Amino acid sequence: MNYDEIMKKVKENEGLSRRDALKMMALSPVAASVLASSAAPTTAEASSDAKGKVVIVGGGGGALMVLSRLRRALSKPDITIIAPNEKHVYQPGQIFVAAGEYEPEDIIFDNTGYIGDDVTWIKDEVETFDPDNNKLMTKKGTEVAYDYLVVATGVQYHYEQIEGLTADMLGQHGIASVYQSDLAAGTAVGATITRDWFNALHEAAKTSKPRVICTQPSTPLKCGGAPQKILYLSDDFLKRDSLSAEFTFATAGEKLFSLPEIDAALHKVQEGYGNITNKFGHNLIAIDAEKKQATFLHKYQEQGEYDKDLEEYDMIDKEENVVMEYDFIHIVPPTAAVDAVANSPLAWQKGSAKGWLEVDRETLQHRRYKNVFGIGDVCGIPIGKTGGSARHQGPIVVGNLISVMEGKEGTKKFDGYTVCPLKVSYGEIIMAEFNYDGLAPSFPLDPAKPRWVWWAFDLYMLQPMYRYLMLNGLM
Repeated sequence: MNYDEIMKKVKENEGLSRRDALKMMALSPVAASVLASSAAPTTAEASSDAKGKVVIVGGGGGALMVLSRLRRALSKPDITIIAPNEKHVYQPGQIFVAAGEYEPEDIIFDNTGYIGDDVTWIKDEVETFDPDNNKLMTKKGTEVAYDYLVVATGVQYHYEQIEGLTADMLGQHGIASVYQSDLAAGTAVGATITRDWFNALHEAAKTSKPRVICTQPSTPLKCGGAPQKILYLSDDFLKRDSLSAEFTFATAGEKLFSLPEIDAALHKVQEGYGNITNKFGHNLIAIDAEKKQATFLHKYQEQGEYDKDLEEYDMIDKEENVVMEYDFIHIVPPTAAVDAVANSPLAWQKGSAKGWLEVDRETLQHRRYKNVFGIGDVCGIPIGKTGGSARHQGPIVVGNLISVMEGKEGTKKFDGYTVCPLKVSYGEIIMAEFNYDGLAPSFPLDPAKPRWVWWAFDLYMLQPMYRYLMLNGLM
């Protein structure tokens, strides 16, 4: 079966065997673009004799992608990486662990193989940045000077901002959060806690109809689709055994998805389940674990008096606290940049991105400190807190950094690409690919349609591609 025959099958919604699907992946424009778009540095990058001490802060995917590319692109690299973690967590796989499709060991592996002997590795975290003097201080008191800096510190989660919630409650009282992890220690405990939560919900549904709440906060979020992935997969987990529950999706936002086409598709998915209620404008602010009550700040607008001059009604902002009862709740915590960035001159000092790394949204170069670049979740740009974004940002950061090291302007531009594989059931994904301008599908299929082939691609292909290609800077 060739590519055209496989494409015909997909478009006609015919079933594909796993073997045909994997063959399609190998032939598809997605795989081709993934492997070809940045499989190797350009000739200019690979032959650069640019000099200077580069310090990379962070040990996640974005940091390692930049590190690998720089080692190949510079003829005499002088690179220091500051990262405490000897273990690496494939974070997109946490959802699959929760859903019972992966084991924890499938998503945790050694970082050491990605950091070469020619790299200085400081196993610590940054306490403070001093970009005016081109130096930083680690938590253990080591001062590190640099000529060029790449910030890839990721995010931190603030469970403590939810009144009444403590870390030891996760995994008890019907509470779970797939986001809970200690990346510095290389653990993803939230994934296993949420897998146990799935199973406990399943047991409860055998004798009752549990009340389930899945939340989404008001802050920017790593993988913005994850709250809904848990919602749909846990619902489908029950339905596969003819069980049911009452599901509520409580989100601080006003839509299921920012793009109209994907938003409409997700509403259609929910209609198919028939047991999901959306509570828009609801942000979780407190929890009573013993009583199993969650309190949300509900923000909404109410129609006021009619303005004759404007020929429209005034809209009055309102808010109220809403208490919801639950049997099971999946919590997505408020998210922020790590304190070292948020409290430094490197952060945006005002506006909606305050506290996040202040970089140009296209060049990923700091807007005020021109020898500083950012990659990944820490960047204060409109979209891009996904591994897919970091993969596309890697060549941009490295190319522009080398240009600056050579005394030139960086000309490479990030288009805002991000991807959200929305798992709407076991075996089906809506592959939402988009950039600053809107939908940007890599594959000639309707991006709003749930497809099994994307499930197979995400489940079987992305982890090895991430582990063996992305982190080595080969794609």
